[in-house]
Amino acid sequence: MHEEWASSPSEDLHLDLRGPRLRDGLMEALRDAIRSGRLAPGAKLPSSRTLGADLGIARNTVAQAYAELVAEGWLTARQGAATRVASRAESVPATAVPKPAQNRRQVHDLRPGQPDLSSFPRADWLKAARRALTDAPGDAFGYGGPFGRPELRTALAAYLARTRGVRAHPDQIMVCAGTSHSLEILAEVLKQRGMPEVAVESYGLYVHREYLAGAGLRTPRLPVDADGAVVDHLDDLPGAGAALLTPSHQFPTGVALHPDRRAAVVDWARRTGGLVLEDDYDGEFRYDRSPVGAVQGLDPEHVAYLGTTSKALAPGLRLGWLVLPPRIARAAAEVKGEHDSYTGVLDQLTMATFITSGAYDRHIRAMRLHYRRRRDQLVAALAEHAPNTRVTGLSAGLQVLVDVPPGEESAVVQGSAWQGLAVHGLGMFRHPDAPADRDALVIGYGTPSASAWSGALEALCRVLP
Repeated sequence: MHEEWASSPSEDLHLDLRGPRLRDGLMEALRDAIRSGRLAPGAKLPSSRTLGADLGIARNTVAQAYAELVAEGWLTARQGAATRVASRAESVPATAVPKPAQNRRQVHDLRPGQPDLSSFPRADWLKAARRALTDAPGDAFGYGGPFGRPELRTALAAYLARTRGVRAHPDQIMVCAGTSHSLEILAEVLKQRGMPEVAVESYGLYVHREYLAGAGLRTPRLPVDADGAVVDHLDDLPGAGAALLTPSHQFPTGVALHPDRRAAVVDWARRTGGLVLEDDYDGEFRYDRSPVGAVQGLDPEHVAYLGTTSKALAPGLRLGWLVLPPRIARAAAEVKGEHDSYTGVLDQLTMATFITSGAYDRHIRAMRLHYRRRRDQLVAALAEHAPNTRVTGLSAGLQVLVDVPPGEESAVVQGSAWQGLAVHGLGMFRHPDAPADRDALVIGYGTPSASAWSGALEALCRVLP
């Protein structure tokens, strides 16, 4: 039997079959391709009609071959979904076939959490850096205190009040090296205050749970539905002295915390003396209306606000901030240390100038248009080419949640890797104690360059059911 394989077998599968029994020949060709690794676990096969037309054989012959291989466990098939290679189909030993990461080059990165780094405002940042360096006093280049440079804290206080509704004096703002650093500080403060648990959303970044657990804190989960975290469950968690939330744009489900729940979580904090840790994830990027204000504005005494430049500018800057309730500000400063050894002075001064000059506002407005255009293109492409999927969540942020048919998430992620496409499934962000009741992909649209964007969209549509 002679076989000819297209370069992308999940799109086309060409076989030159010989022998009197075409169905048996087709089945053996597919088994051989799976054993050898040419068809990877999760790879999508052509429809029976398409493959039959390509091979010049009856559609029913292909359908019968597929059905037999499904029964044998080589393939999987669900009503309304594509036929795929089974995740546990037999293959040659690992020593004989390289892992996908070793022999498959990543062509397109659609993982969430990264902005379009090619859009970093280099000219404006350089202009701000020159001005900041010229105007900086001599003592600015010392070690500095734990709260960071006063120029940046003053600029942030005005900016956050104007754009996010945050109420804070510059003395309440601590400059940090991003959200993870902020969480490390807060986790240690909470531990010192004797709080055994911090409630977290049932979907979120696992690394955040790890930072809290690293301080010895347990992380019971709060369910997340279409209205955000179900904060009423906090009353069922007597050990939880704090709650970590992403209220403006829940990551990764993409919903906003309902106004009634925003009020309810603040009432809980007042009633119990608890603390809300507000991770303002993607807070600047709302495309269908003005961004919702921060929960911190409802009660600065009971909310610690976490912000960062990682999505708006670049994660490599390592610049973030904590807006602290006065009651824990001193404890946070002691945890961070006597000197600020985490964030560079020049970057702080540059960021202050970047904000006060208006360049930051202009950049945010430009990136809103850029990301909104990408999101619209992504949604339109999925509607046309992947009708078995559904995009959910707000028109906001740098990623969308794409629901796929039940049982398809793992197969699509594996198949994508073999196509050189990096995507994450929703399961990666699920709390260990949360039920696996939803199959979806978390598709980031910030990373691809302008020249690669259309190719990334095409690759994504090819692997989706």
